[in-house]
Amino acid sequence: MAAPTGPKEPKPSNQYLKYSGLGLQLLVTIGLCAWLGHWLDVRLGLKFPIFLLVLTFAGLGGSMYQLYRQLMR
Repeated sequence: MAAPTGPKEPKPSNQYLKYSGLGLQLLVTIGLCAWLGHWLDVRLGLKFPIFLLVLTFAGLGGSMYQLYRQLMR
């Protein structure tokens, strides 16, 4: 008869893919927010890059929140 087993440990390759995916998601989100903010500032002819700053920090905050949620699983 087989002995009962505990919870399965994830393979190291799965962990690597999970965390590299989170890092890529973080970079893409912040990059897109920064690009959109810069595009809006140029399009509206603003001298101070308010949209660049606001959208970049919003993307950073949202990405950090998503990262926190994923790591707490």
